[in-house]
Amino acid sequence: MTKVFLSNPAGYISSIKLPAITAAVLAQCDVQDGLKDGIVSDPRTCHFDPATLLCKQGDELSCLTAPQVASLKKVYAGGTDDEGHMIFPGLMPGDEVHLWKSWLVGDGPNVSLYTQNYFRYMVFDDPSWNALTANTDAAVHAADAKTAEALNATDPDLRRFAARGGKLILYHGWNDPAISPLNTVQYYEQVQGKMGDTKKADFVRLYMVPGMGHCAGGSGAANFGQLGLTTAKGPEYGIFDALEKWEELNIAPDTIIATKYGAARKVEMTRPICPYPQAAKYNGNGDPNDSASFTCAASGH
Repeated sequence: MTKVFLSNPAGYISSIKLPAITAAVLAQCDVQDGLKDGIVSDPRTCHFDPATLLCKQGDELSCLTAPQVASLKKVYAGGTDDEGHMIFPGLMPGDEVHLWKSWLVGDGPNVSLYTQNYFRYMVFDDPSWNALTANTDAAVHAADAKTAEALNATDPDLRRFAARGGKLILYHGWNDPAISPLNTVQYYEQVQGKMGDTKKADFVRLYMVPGMGHCAGGSGAANFGQLGLTTAKGPEYGIFDALEKWEELNIAPDTIIATKYGAARKVEMTRPICPYPQAAKYNGNGDPNDSASFTCAASGH
């Protein structure tokens, strides 16, 4: 993502244009889950084309220039190597306005400190390493050789873990601006393929959280027991209570209730988080801020 903006500064997207991007995404995709609430439940069903925001009469806050359109397409598409193979999936549309400034666009087209310091001091031991002049393929290969064993958790063969009675719950925010949620979906599906559906159902669940950013926060209900963030409905420590019950009583988790709090921890909404590949669907009636008004059903993806 760093090189998307650095390689062509004209394509840099300022944070002051993020509201226009999110507004356009929501105008197209918000109602796809049956409820217009500012949250795209499964962004994979949102086939938003950044070209629809192309400026017609000069550069304005409500539109994107041609280089900016190209940049946004790359951010959504993800990074590829010189042969066109995916390095890492892209980010999802739907909450750019709240989440992208801190993690992606910053205050200008600068090198991300996460990127710069990682490659300078953990991969190359070279304080002069420069993301703009670096060869992407060479940098990725060097990073894998130097740090993959210590940092990566990508092995889908969890047979020994399962054989010892281990239980695993994965979760990821659909609008994570730091790590693509598609990467976790991909890993979960690789585990499925390696273990087989029966084995998968025995010990691992994935929960994809609509509107959540990196680990927490965002426009959706994003408090469900993770990081000690309690939920207001159901077991207080939602996802951890579910894991404990699964491991100690062998009762597999199903729907987990998440909460969005406002000022003074006032409950603004509760929503169900469904075991993947299900997604929460509005029943068509009832309070849209109450999880009881939703049902977990097969995703439209």
